[in-house]
Amino acid sequence: MSLRKRLSSSDILIAPGVYDGLTAALATDAGFEALYLSGAAVAYTRLGRPDIGLSTASEMADTMALIADRSDLPVIMDADTGFGNALNARRTMVSYERAGAAALQVEDQTYPKRCGHLSDKSLVSRAEMADKIAAMADARRHDTLIIARTDAIAVEGFEAAVDRAGAYIEAGADVLFIEAPRDTAELGRIAQTFKGQVPLLANMVEGGATPISSAQDLQAMGFDIVIFPGGIVRALARTAHDYYSSLKKAGSNIPFADRMYDFDGLNEAIGTPEMLALGKRYDGTS
Repeated sequence: MSLRKRLSSSDILIAPGVYDGLTAALATDAGFEALYLSGAAVAYTRLGRPDIGLSTASEMADTMALIADRSDLPVIMDADTGFGNALNARRTMVSYERAGAAALQVEDQTYPKRCGHLSDKSLVSRAEMADKIAAMADARRHDTLIIARTDAIAVEGFEAAVDRAGAYIEAGADVLFIEAPRDTAELGRIAQTFKGQVPLLANMVEGGATPISSAQDLQAMGFDIVIFPGGIVRALARTAHDYYSSLKKAGSNIPFADRMYDFDGLNEAIGTPEMLALGKRYDGTS
């Protein structure tokens, strides 16, 4: 099922954050219907750096291609600001589509950007962002969705964010994402203002500016997609911290064994038996 068709359903779409083939495979096996490739998660894991615009378009496209090789689920892909002006955004659309993205999320921050839940962000003009959206729409070759994100709440205020969002819909955005509403009331106002115009996306960041809400509550408000972009990195980073501390202290993995896969367990999770069986079909012995 295409992502556009899935969004016509009344049930909210939950898209967990992933950042490589392993997390994509595990999320797929868990039964999700779509994935979210987070630029922040790639910066955290691939670079070991914060989400301040250090990841490149080519690094993101490479990651998307690896995920597409591991999962057939539609992937919503973080395109940051389009990595420059309208021509850069146009090229990003082409390269991300080629890598396998089902939707591109583009935002109205200046380049380089920073995490939507960090302070001291700055924005391009509303007209410049609208031109980027139009350029991306002209460049796409498939039914790839454009998700327009505005970070204006923290910079210009809530009403300005609403005004920008309306302009982005007029420019051709397929989905709307107003970043970092500060309370449940602002989440509700977003839904009340735009429900029925285009699908609406909510972003849940643990410890961020927006209170964490369940998918069920967001659906009741009127949201159509909820992403949990960095949750997997925060979970794995905490586990890795505890693992390395335990190994350094104990000199072995025995105290940590009940919190990790053993050799066979990991191979089962990543599909090693199935891959080996498939290989036998082509080794001249079957």
